[in-house]
Amino acid sequence: MAEALAGGGLDQLARRSWPDGQAPSLRWILCHMIEEYARHNGHADLLRESVDGLTGE
Repeated sequence: MAEALAGGGLDQLARRSWPDGQAPSLRWILCHMIEEYARHNGHADLLRESVDGLTGE
């Protein structure tokens, strides 16, 4: 993150592009990664709750 921020910020485009030739911004990538991480944490909570029966924090 520090390197990306120092090298142009989150609005710079990724080095790799999608098959259609467009490249996402680093901001889009970061937001997408946070969203996916949160989604999988929610799935892990559901699995844990079904195994141990405990809910909440």
